[in-house]
Amino acid sequence: MASLSRPPSASNTPRTAPAHSASVTINAAFLREIKEVHSDLRDELAALQLLCARPISIRSQSGELVQRLADLLDKLALHFSLEEAYGYFDDPVYVNAALSQRVDSLRREHAALYTQLCRLTDEADMLLRRNKLAALTTIVPVAFDRFAKKLLTHEQAEMELTQEAWCDDFGVSD
Repeated sequence: MASLSRPPSASNTPRTAPAHSASVTINAAFLREIKEVHSDLRDELAALQLLCARPISIRSQSGELVQRLADLLDKLALHFSLEEAYGYFDDPVYVNAALSQRVDSLRREHAALYTQLCRLTDEADMLLRRNKLAALTTIVPVAFDRFAKKLLTHEQAEMELTQEAWCDDFGVSD
């Protein structure tokens, strides 16, 4: 198996958001659509969660685990790139200041989440290449579980934000 320790290509790497944007908002319709149509990301995440829930299976499926992590990394990079290209935008004509701060914070999480998964993928690959299966079966599932929880929390926060922005844009209130 080739080493997965490679810098991601610029076209697939989520761009790093500016340290602090003057104002940023989301295009709620596009962001929601990106999330709805990107089922392969959700499927890959679910498959990895299932595999990591059975660490004893990792010994016999260690190559599959590493490959699935690499696949998830690629899918996550594409997902975040699409969100940033079409779901987020800087310097809108009108922006709710509180919403803008939350949007900016969520957008900055993309790079951190991507980096976390990249490190986990590289570590799993290194453990596999060194035939350290005991470490692979204990370290990777725990680290992946932490990552998955952060990613799902992030995705949920983005969905809540799209709902709030949608209501704000169309004047709907509770």
